[in-house]
Amino acid sequence: MNQNHFWKRRVPMLNQPLTVLKGVGEKRAQDLASLGIETIEDLLKYYPFRYEDIQERQLAEIQDQEKVTIKGIVVSPPVVNRFGYKKSRLQFRMMQDHDVFNVSFFNQPYLKDKVEVSEEIAVYGKWDAKRKGLTGMKILGSKSAEDFAPIYHVNKAVRQSVLIELIKQAFLDFGDQITEILPLSLIEKYRLLDRKSAMFAMHFPKDPQESHQAKRRVIFEEFFLFQMQIQGLKKSEKDEKNGLTIDYDVQRLKEFTRKLPFELTNAQKRVTNEICHDLKSPQHMQRLLQGDVGSGKTVVAAIALYATMTAGFQGALMVPTEILAQQHLESLNQLFDPLEVTTALLTGSTKPKERRVILEQLAAGEIDIIVGTHALIQEGVDFAHLGLVITDEQHRFGVNQRKVLREKGYLPDVLFMTATPIPRTLAITAYGEMDVSVIDEMPAGRIPVETRWVRPPQFESILEWAQKELAQGHQMYVICPLIEESEMLDVKNATEIYEQLQSYFSPTYQVGMLHGKMKNQEKDTIMEAFKENQLQILVSTTVIEVGVNVPNATVMLIIDADRFGLAQLHQLRGRVGRGADASYCILIANPKNETGVERMKIMTETTNGFVVSEKDLQLRGPGEVFGNRQSGLPEFAAADLVADAHILEVAQVEATQLWQKNGWQLLPEFSALANYLAAKKADKQFFD
Repeated sequence: MNQNHFWKRRVPMLNQPLTVLKGVGEKRAQDLASLGIETIEDLLKYYPFRYEDIQERQLAEIQDQEKVTIKGIVVSPPVVNRFGYKKSRLQFRMMQDHDVFNVSFFNQPYLKDKVEVSEEIAVYGKWDAKRKGLTGMKILGSKSAEDFAPIYHVNKAVRQSVLIELIKQAFLDFGDQITEILPLSLIEKYRLLDRKSAMFAMHFPKDPQESHQAKRRVIFEEFFLFQMQIQGLKKSEKDEKNGLTIDYDVQRLKEFTRKLPFELTNAQKRVTNEICHDLKSPQHMQRLLQGDVGSGKTVVAAIALYATMTAGFQGALMVPTEILAQQHLESLNQLFDPLEVTTALLTGSTKPKERRVILEQLAAGEIDIIVGTHALIQEGVDFAHLGLVITDEQHRFGVNQRKVLREKGYLPDVLFMTATPIPRTLAITAYGEMDVSVIDEMPAGRIPVETRWVRPPQFESILEWAQKELAQGHQMYVICPLIEESEMLDVKNATEIYEQLQSYFSPTYQVGMLHGKMKNQEKDTIMEAFKENQLQILVSTTVIEVGVNVPNATVMLIIDADRFGLAQLHQLRGRVGRGADASYCILIANPKNETGVERMKIMTETTNGFVVSEKDLQLRGPGEVFGNRQSGLPEFAAADLVADAHILEVAQVEATQLWQKNGWQLLPEFSALANYLAAKKADKQFFD
């Protein structure tokens, strides 16, 4: 197909509705909208998810199970065998050069009329090397119009053929509206196709090589434009007009860290210095603190909050659950001198009278540090001098949600903490507007948790072994994936396991149960009983996943472990190994597929959360790991965060360097790029 044929007529802009195309009425426009195609630009960027390579191949070069097109002479008459209702098999033999092979078509008896002995045909299908046979999908005849056919995601309302014709028409009518937006320097540096040619070749490539070049260009453009938006946000956030200078008392801070009951690790010292530098700077702090489970992020948060307090500002620590808020407050109170630092707790459960007093004290500046849940950012919560907001485990905040938090009217410095190690590619996209600090070292004396994988029949012997741990005065978590019976999933529910363990361990050991349907007060009571060792065994759903700290618990038993993702398993494992004793995580699972087996193996081979998160990304993809809806991860038309990670990193470097050029938007080379980004910003498509 000759692309020049398509750039003929000068017509209106690409953001018009599809109804401007011939043959697209309201009904068809609705059908296309169900695929997310609403404008001409959407249609032109609705790229194939794969291509069928229907170039003719020689038998000698074909791999087993490969989809290929083979051309040859028909050497036996076609025979149709029928079996079952509407089931049939068409069979004949073909010869290529001197090699004879079998061809079978299932449930396409009408193709018999296209097959004649001694005639040459081309058949597209899947090659079986062992049987030396081709399972046919279609007969192409002796000449094929297109050797490399695009395959699109479609639904019942929109057929492939209709979509392809509409894309052709869109190029014909609107092709000359596709203008270049990348600077020439980048196009030349990375030998990229021009924008128009690349978009055309994504749909109608001449061969695999052209398809590859088109994808390179489109993927780089998607990543680069996104990074330009992210780095622009980062630059504006760091504008000195937006920042606070928190001029903390260095001597008091040094004295505070000197009195800590333990020595900070080198990693903790490094990230503390990075955070304190940001606090003193007049620029607005936007920092993500990553640290594996148990690496000591809470202490770093305490130092940052203390520093803020010495400068006359207030600090806030926001966490996702009430249990965690209570726990963090206890940890901070152990580190702070009550005569020096005034702390408070604010959650959804805070009683109205107590809440009123806290809000008055906050507004008057009488509370230095407040810990709470989302209740902290609700209407009516006013601070006298809020200087620092730390949010813990908010890795599901998207870019826009984080912006809402920053724009609460105080413009405090912001530190995000997560114990969910984030793979580099996801950090670049989901947290690209932030500086990142990583605690990549465990405190001295921490014994790595030993992880074992056993099959369900060994459950009884695991309980015998666990009894020895309990006999030493230790405690045990038992995690179940579901609360209620489900006919679809053959999973033992929490209640069943609870009853089984009660009958096995009582009266010697007390068993408690925790699940998501309980009221908050019930959960807190049970969790408190477990922390106080009034309960030795806690059967739970993943309610205890984030942040719960019981140093005496040394055993984590996870039932049907293959039902959990790797990141979740790693988080659960982090609940044990918090004391001085050796700890164990036992995965009880009978995986049904290779991915499940792979997950179990990874968990037994490493306790490094960053390694686990990279493997999780490879196995499940970014949408699964983060949850696309909440994560703030952008949706790309062609780019893949896992497969194209190297291009993402290049795009980030280039975008960062460009934003370092003051007034780059005014240079002629970048005018098209600047206009494009300005239009996207005005259209509020920045981080959709």
